[in-house]
Amino acid sequence: MGNLLSLLLEGLGHAAMMGWEIWWALVLGFAISAIVQAWAPHERVEALLSGPGAAPIARATGFGAASSSCSYAAIAIAKSLFQKGASSAASLAFQFASTNLVWELGLVIWVLMGWQFTLAEYLGGIVMILLMWAMLRLFVSKQLEEEAREHARGADTGHEHHIAATNIPLREKLTDSQSWSDVAHNFRGDWQMLWKEIVIGLLLAGYIALLGNDFFNGLFLTGAPPLVQTVWGAVIGPVIAMLSFVCSVGNIPLAAVLWSGGLSFAGVIAFIFADLIVLPIIVAYRKYYGNAYAARIVALMFVTMVIAALIIDLVFGLAGLIPSTRPSTDDVFGMVKLDYKAVLNAIATAAFIALWTITARRGAKDPICGMSVDKRVALTAEVDGRVWYFCGANCQQKFTAEHSTDAGRSEL
Repeated sequence: MGNLLSLLLEGLGHAAMMGWEIWWALVLGFAISAIVQAWAPHERVEALLSGPGAAPIARATGFGAASSSCSYAAIAIAKSLFQKGASSAASLAFQFASTNLVWELGLVIWVLMGWQFTLAEYLGGIVMILLMWAMLRLFVSKQLEEEAREHARGADTGHEHHIAATNIPLREKLTDSQSWSDVAHNFRGDWQMLWKEIVIGLLLAGYIALLGNDFFNGLFLTGAPPLVQTVWGAVIGPVIAMLSFVCSVGNIPLAAVLWSGGLSFAGVIAFIFADLIVLPIIVAYRKYYGNAYAARIVALMFVTMVIAALIIDLVFGLAGLIPSTRPSTDDVFGMVKLDYKAVLNAIATAAFIALWTITARRGAKDPICGMSVDKRVALTAEVDGRVWYFCGANCQQKFTAEHSTDAGRSEL
């Protein structure tokens, strides 16, 4: 019993120490992402994503890189784009970009594993998009694509993350209180969507690190020739990700542990890429697009993730950019001490409190999804003299329908 308690405390300690390591990077990344989301002209970009050719793919990539890193938000927005006429290639490019080319992901990767992994993640994200575009028709026919679009238009996909944004010139946004309120609400919205992923990711990393070298050596074939380790890692990495249920920035702590445990460079990169094919998201694909299309895009994404990871591994190997030494468990989880990280964490905490305070003062809670929304710009509905606030039309319509039903029952 004492040994079990000791292991529980050790795992929690690892998770807490890794949280200390990445706290400032998370806050800075989410803040930058919130500014981009609030101040980028999304509506104009959405209108330019339909049609064939390279231009819609490039726009979708840019739009994704300027969006939230939440994988669930990414697939919901991609579904919406697909409904409105964006091609499969453009919607998938958006998903890849929003989960691989965003600020907060790169910052956390840099802090935990080094700049080489951040560079590999960004370059690999672009390679994945190019591979997906080149191989799309091998997996998805035009007929199946249109059938999936019709399915998506009729699917009840639930809540979609609403982006707070005010349409005024950028120069005015710098001094406009409403624009900064938009930033604060996007910041809070991303945290509300991702905090569970982050906590689960930290706990998984903390406890998986306790499994020891024997477990990792067997799983990663560390005694096999380097080529076998590289290829096996690129295949097993996405499989581990699929089974971990953790996506977005939440899987980076576990990626650091896998790298420390002996997983190949290609395997770690493939693992990070695979946040779009974790099991809960595959279920969402089935709901959005139907079984046939979901199965094919998952297969397409798996193949592109493996090939992209192998290409990046080859290029980085030839350039001498693959780190030659691996961090120990102590290096991965770090320790609390008075250094630059302590200063950055203090600044990050102050920024977090300031942005959260703005939402508390100007915001209200959406009764359907629980998101914080700005009362000055939110959609509203009045029931029995009380005004309710909503993040978007879906939540407003659901609330109105529920209360209309309740009113009808009371009359009976």
